[in-house]
Amino acid sequence: MSETSNTSVSTSASMGDRLGSWLSEMRGRPVTVHGLEAVSAGARRFNALCEVRDPEIGSQQIALTMIPSASIQLLDVATEAAVRTVAQQAGVMVPAVYEVCTDESVLGGPFFLSAAITGETVPRRVLRLVQSTDPSGALGQKIAGQIGTAIAQLHAIPPDQIPPGLVTPPGAGPIDAAMTGVENQLIELLAPSPIFSFGVSWLERNAPSEPEVACLVHSDIRNGNIIVGPDGLRAILDWEGSRIGDPMEDTAWTCQRMWRFREDHLAVGGLGDAASMSDAYIAAGGHFDEDRFRWWRIMGTVRWGLSMAGQSRAHLDGSFPSIVMAASGRRVAELEYDALCLLHP
Repeated sequence: MSETSNTSVSTSASMGDRLGSWLSEMRGRPVTVHGLEAVSAGARRFNALCEVRDPEIGSQQIALTMIPSASIQLLDVATEAAVRTVAQQAGVMVPAVYEVCTDESVLGGPFFLSAAITGETVPRRVLRLVQSTDPSGALGQKIAGQIGTAIAQLHAIPPDQIPPGLVTPPGAGPIDAAMTGVENQLIELLAPSPIFSFGVSWLERNAPSEPEVACLVHSDIRNGNIIVGPDGLRAILDWEGSRIGDPMEDTAWTCQRMWRFREDHLAVGGLGDAASMSDAYIAAGGHFDEDRFRWWRIMGTVRWGLSMAGQSRAHLDGSFPSIVMAASGRRVAELEYDALCLLHP
């Protein structure tokens, strides 16, 4: 075993011991953590799986989600956990949250523990699983429909049940907030982008009115943030971008080209077509607006391209050195192309 591997095993063991000690203190009984293993480490979050043995509950398969530093979290872990809980209560397939810790000294960053759901999460593996399970494509269409249903269930959550940490700032509706965001991102570019400048100008000229009813949106439902099995959709993950917004934002985001992974003919993550998603959304009580849907697709593409440039800048200026952040820069030209295709199909 290499020195690097030894260090990794030691780190996992140490983290498992510290987590077990914290759980023992929280639950008031001896709890042990076994086999803690990292499963992904993205630009912002560390994810791991482990077994928790509790003398009262028994064995639990747990997923650990930790933000390396509270300074880079998009949504504090307590609010994210609350959003996931209220979404689960509304029928959305979400892993149940067990514990939340905001004390960075325990593991090195704020974290929460939730139920571990089996299945595939890596997009290309998701597509291989779906295609091999049902070559006819029916399973992929089913998942697209399940996503539409889940989005409608989320959007139907009454305002008084939405965690207070997500309240929209006074005077700033979702459309206005989105426009302000991309305009600020455009200013911060290290190098000019005529395409994104044109995209922001189009978005401003064609901006719809603020939605009559703003609702809780996930903002990042896509192939890559879902768990899938041979039976279909099992869970929606990564709720750190949740906010009060326009319902069409969620439906548009799941249909962006960057989540299709070469299966461009299937708009919903390379799994199914947009009609399967929208029909299920409507059947579950949602109101689908084609014009707002198109605006949010263009907004999502421009905003994501500007975000990729921003992540690359954060690495280059030293504010958040990370190979993941640096690699985001290679996606900028691709997003410029996608934006042009949407603006002039």
